[in-house]
Amino acid sequence: MIQKNFTVVIPAYNEEKTIRDVVERALKQCEMVIVVDDGSSDETISELKNLPIDLIKHKTNKGKAASLWDGFQFALKNKIDFIVTLDGDAQHAPEDIGLLIDDRDRYQNHIIIGARLADKGAIPAKRYYANKIANFWIAWASGYPISDSQSGFRLYPVSLFNNLKISISKNSSFIFESEIIIRAAKKGIYSHAVAIPAIYRDDARPSHFQGVRDVTLITLMVGKSLISRGMYPQGLYRAVIKPAVLNFFK
Repeated sequence: MIQKNFTVVIPAYNEEKTIRDVVERALKQCEMVIVVDDGSSDETISELKNLPIDLIKHKTNKGKAASLWDGFQFALKNKIDFIVTLDGDAQHAPEDIGLLIDDRDRYQNHIIIGARLADKGAIPAKRYYANKIANFWIAWASGYPISDSQSGFRLYPVSLFNNLKISISKNSSFIFESEIIIRAAKKGIYSHAVAIPAIYRDDARPSHFQGVRDVTLITLMVGKSLISRGMYPQGLYRAVIKPAVLNFFK
């Protein structure tokens, strides 16, 4: 049964091979689907023809942060309880939206993240270790353990966006989803992980995520946050040291 209390937001940039399939499957889970085309130079927009969606078109490529933000602002015009995001490259199965919603029943008003890192064998090694490094920094700055800080398959409560101030510049493209976890934690909104499969289709375009560059940018963003809070030793203890000690004595 299709639920009506949420909206799906899908950022898309040159996703002609996968976008129609992803959107058609998303429409079976939610009747309100927003696609933000971020200045695609291929046939992404043509592939969406005649689908019952809201389509936002960027004339130029603004980056994933701006795409998500524009999708959020459009979604918030509706009376909804939460927003689900997933990527247009088919790395996330729309059929798994229900897993995030089920977890929301236990963690009301928090972020639910579809976490792929438990499926280590299906993830390219460079991506896996880049994500693990990012997890360490973001967990420290947020003050609690995080399983997959780089997953774009998420459920966001609408309460998160009340007076939320965050950079959406093009340089923030792959920082945005990390920074939003940190800023949410400062508002008392935390993330919870739901295990999902790691999907890498042969026909999908190469990832826009560049491990070394983007992890470096994430680390610099987190560094600034930590410095502004006196390196936040409480966060390091709660996110890294305490869990490690508890695991040691299990």
